[in-house]
Amino acid sequence: MGFLKKNVSAKSSAANGSAITIIAEGNKFSGDMSIIGKMHIDGVFEGNISSLDNISIGKNGHVHGVVKANQIAVCGLLEGEVVCEELEIDRGGKVVATVISKVMAIHPEGNFIGERRMKEVGVIEHTAQIESGIDAIDTLPDKVTLSGDEETA
Repeated sequence: MGFLKKNVSAKSSAANGSAITIIAEGNKFSGDMSIIGKMHIDGVFEGNISSLDNISIGKNGHVHGVVKANQIAVCGLLEGEVVCEELEIDRGGKVVATVISKVMAIHPEGNFIGERRMKEVGVIEHTAQIESGIDAIDTLPDKVTLSGDEETA
């Protein structure tokens, strides 16, 4: 029994967002994916996923890696790093990750272990490297002079 028609295009269209990428239960994928449309994972995915749309992880899904998307809904297991606008951990979902998001919602029967930082509007994700160690010490001035009005009583 087939559910795909020969005359229907599988091309994704950013305008209508109709394309859905599915990793079905029992399947395993390793590597990097960059997708335009939605994605649903009920199998195992190891690697990096970048989507302009939404990603959902089903109750049998397991994702390990870096996940970047607009919205992420988790019913299964997500481990690694997450960057998104909105993260929703549903009943039975578990996220073990460092999360950067504007919004995060956890169902009372969901589980979150990790660190979450707020994603700020208009902030560029690339930050300047902070000097540390010997390099930081080398940038300090040779002499420090404290000045102030000293009054004697």
